[in-house]
Amino acid sequence: MTGPAEVEDLLRTCAPQVLGTLVRRYGTFDTCEDAVQEALIAAARQWPQEGVPDNPRGWLVTVAARRLVDQVRSEAARRRREDALALATPASELLAHAADEEPGTDRDDSLALLFLCCHQDLSPPSRIALTLRAVGGLGTAQIAAAFLVPESTMAQRISRAKQTIKAAGGSLALPEGEDRTARLAEVRHVLYLVFNEGYTASGGDELTTPELSTEAIRLARLLHRLVPEDEETAGLLALMLLTDARRPARTGPHGELVPLAEQDRGKWDGGLVAEGVELISRTLPRGQVGPYQLQAAIAAVHDEAATAAETDWPQILALYELLERTGPNPMITLNRAVAVAMVQGPAAGLALLDEAARDRRLARHHRLLATRAHLLELLGEREGAAEAYREAARRTTSAPERRHLTERARRLG
Repeated sequence: MTGPAEVEDLLRTCAPQVLGTLVRRYGTFDTCEDAVQEALIAAARQWPQEGVPDNPRGWLVTVAARRLVDQVRSEAARRRREDALALATPASELLAHAADEEPGTDRDDSLALLFLCCHQDLSPPSRIALTLRAVGGLGTAQIAAAFLVPESTMAQRISRAKQTIKAAGGSLALPEGEDRTARLAEVRHVLYLVFNEGYTASGGDELTTPELSTEAIRLARLLHRLVPEDEETAGLLALMLLTDARRPARTGPHGELVPLAEQDRGKWDGGLVAEGVELISRTLPRGQVGPYQLQAAIAAVHDEAATAAETDWPQILALYELLERTGPNPMITLNRAVAVAMVQGPAAGLALLDEAARDRRLARHHRLLATRAHLLELLGEREGAAEAYREAARRTTSAPERRHLTERARRLG
């Protein structure tokens, strides 16, 4: 008998393939997505008790297709008209596919589905929610819990996103040329946002939401498999692996935040570090270097240092200078200020922070205040550092970060 956890993993793997098959057959994303969710629920209830079918994907396609047509026919009955989808789908189409039909008869539309969920007409939050549900196979309640919003709010967001795609006439056709390059960048950005929210939650009582980061890595692996020639996708996956490797050491026994310099590196996941380093080392020489590859290279330098004192800060500073040239980003400037401080001294880092503070997006951000506090502490200006830590604590929405910053201020008090 297969356990619930194994079934859940299998369902999340099958979800985008099944949805892609139905959308390609019937062309109605919103109703197909609802039907797939019903099939996933049915499988989650039935498979742990009765066993997994020989062809789980075929079983899900069959059940979802039947649910879809039942739904359309029900609507048709209520509205006293026949829907084109029900008429266009002969009964033999529904009955001929046995639950254990021959595997491999349908192509994998996962990449096209990722593009569709990251449709240009959707807002970033809607892209994230729809990607996690349609491609990640997560339920609405799971997504809502991860982003600390009511389930009803997330359900409305997903529903609006599906209606937007329907109105825009979105399809599974893969974009070509420059449009494909741009859309692929949007897909990467969505996965990056999902990972970051999981690695450092923007609010709430927990520092991290591991489920989100794990799902982002799984989807990045899928994307890398689908576009193995794309260097930036490989860079994104390497960045996730190298960053997530540190998760076991990021919190103390009571959930408190542990800064990178103070982490027990023996707790880092050596397998993820090795995989990430190998991937970015293989990717960097292949072509034009982009921001995800550079961030992965920086993470690799950190992860390969046996101790914080052995970190190659000059190399990290050089990489941040290259990263800033790829496009203005206040957080990159903030991180470069730390690297400058480690190479040229805290005063030089503070001078760069003063420049960064002119950007209104960063001026009162808690991360700038926390960085200023850290550099003031290195200079020995305890009173100024304590006040900056307290102000940063007031501005963060993360309870673990607030406790950490308040404790740093107390130690200096």
